[in-house]
Amino acid sequence: MEPGLRGVQSGVAMGRLQRPILPAPLLLLLLLSAAPAAQAFEPISVGIAIGAASALTGYLSYPDFYCRFVECCREEQPLNASALKLDLEEKLFGQHLAREVILKALTGFRNNKNPKKPLTLSLHGWAGTGKNFVSQIVAENLHPKGLKSNFVHLFVSTLHFPHEQEIKLYQEQLQKWIRGNVSACERSVFIFDEMDKLHRGLIDSIKPFLDYYEQVDGISYRKAIFIFLSNAGGDLITRMALDFWRAGKKREDIQLKDLEPVLSLGVFNNKNSGLWHTSLIDKSLIDYFVPFLPLEYKHVKMCVRAEMKSRGFAIDEEVVTRVADEMTFFPKEEKIYSDKGCKTVQTRLDFH
Repeated sequence: MEPGLRGVQSGVAMGRLQRPILPAPLLLLLLLSAAPAAQAFEPISVGIAIGAASALTGYLSYPDFYCRFVECCREEQPLNASALKLDLEEKLFGQHLAREVILKALTGFRNNKNPKKPLTLSLHGWAGTGKNFVSQIVAENLHPKGLKSNFVHLFVSTLHFPHEQEIKLYQEQLQKWIRGNVSACERSVFIFDEMDKLHRGLIDSIKPFLDYYEQVDGISYRKAIFIFLSNAGGDLITRMALDFWRAGKKREDIQLKDLEPVLSLGVFNNKNSGLWHTSLIDKSLIDYFVPFLPLEYKHVKMCVRAEMKSRGFAIDEEVVTRVADEMTFFPKEEKIYSDKGCKTVQTRLDFH
């Protein structure tokens, strides 16, 4: 089984082999010598042709020119922090903690020319709160093609690792896929979705790549990024948010230090989590546990407006209200939080 990650295994591209591309001058010489009328060419004509081909090769040798046509792994390309900040502010709603942590973590990591380990983020919260959306924003800001990039690799637990009895095989494959892709691009991004459905013990196979090693088998993983997405811990996050609300405090008053210790411990001891008793937590290899708070009615309306805008529609507040009113909210008494977040906004808007 081969995950849909367009990856490379042991540094060799998996899939169809490609023919080598000859340098332009050499290719032109071969064509000229093979042509039936090659002897009829005047020396000056051949010289001009070869000179033109050499000039073309000179242009192609410049990375900026070449990379206009082929996706390149630009290892020293700086992160546009302003663009990332704007994307998070305009597209992610109700998640002040996630916005702050993601921006600071990515900016600091990419500005560090000699990181001591890969950046590892673990995103937690109920479905529809924005975890997948944030991973998409991150991918697009790191590599122009986003999730379609050859250097961004998405693993979905139920799709790529479905059978518990095949854990040993999955561990070996996962190591090979990561090793091959990082050897091709040290700025590779790996996203693991549905971590709460990942078989226990599987994720520990990548511990050496996340650790403080300068190299593992001759390859440095220090500039790679690993992102875990999980519903595990959603109950702990909701409990904290509800406590703040009942105490009359603003959700924006919740700080990372209020949630991160509780979240990391809760996920570590959650038997329904792919991070259950994992060495990644035990050895403090996850840099940030990022909580995604449950979304309120006002946030759902913001999601509806954003979806209408993305479709090129004029914002109709009556439609916005109708779509938001169709959502269900909890707890039963207060009805504060959307039980599906913004997950079904797109399909519900289709009916209006």
